[in-house]
Amino acid sequence: MHHPTKRKQLVIYQKRRHMVATLVVLVAPFLFLLVFSRLGHIATGTLFFDVFVSCVRLLIAYVIAAVLAWICAAAFYRGKRSVVALPVFDVLQSFPTFAALPVATLLWGVSEATVIALLIFTVIWPIFFSILSSLKLMKRDWEEAVEIAGWRGTEYLKRFLWPVSAPGLVTGSIIGLGEGWEALVATEIIVHTPSGLGSFFQTFSNNATITSFGILGLLILIFSANKLIWLPLLAWSHELTEE
Repeated sequence: MHHPTKRKQLVIYQKRRHMVATLVVLVAPFLFLLVFSRLGHIATGTLFFDVFVSCVRLLIAYVIAAVLAWICAAAFYRGKRSVVALPVFDVLQSFPTFAALPVATLLWGVSEATVIALLIFTVIWPIFFSILSSLKLMKRDWEEAVEIAGWRGTEYLKRFLWPVSAPGLVTGSIIGLGEGWEALVATEIIVHTPSGLGSFFQTFSNNATITSFGILGLLILIFSANKLIWLPLLAWSHELTEE
């Protein structure tokens, strides 16, 4: 079942129309930003820099959140520790993210650390609970096979826990980053960062046309990232469990 899927994907991506569609999706955000900057009389360099800075902030927060979420899920998905830890995590994920903003601002002021900390707290929970769900839904005979094989330590993590948890990691990442983009712009506006998408939207908050096209550009960027990165990763993560 695994190998026919791979052959099918290979044929699809050899077709010219799919290659053209992929190229369009790849170029669309940059082309839109370029045209948008010209029509809106916005400095092209400034606009691209704001997008770049926001993307870097979200990327840093995502990497930290994904690593922490995977470690915590792997450590607490079963056993006596889960009985104590999971209710605590459930309460934490219900805590309003922006309620922690005054504390973060008090600790780090108007800085990159404040924005990234809020983003981590936003992104981590969908990833954590999605990984947790994948681990809890694994087939019992898989665990029995691992026990028979005698996998321990690094081998257990690499050959069993990682493949089983990968679909949850990717699915949670898609959801978490969706919430992360929203939190990113809002946090940048509240914190008054000197650069980033929040700064851009705040600068043109009185111009409904530019704001609307700015939102459209952000949606195109998110759509392109999902199409080019996360959907292929989702297919790859499911292939891992079929091997």
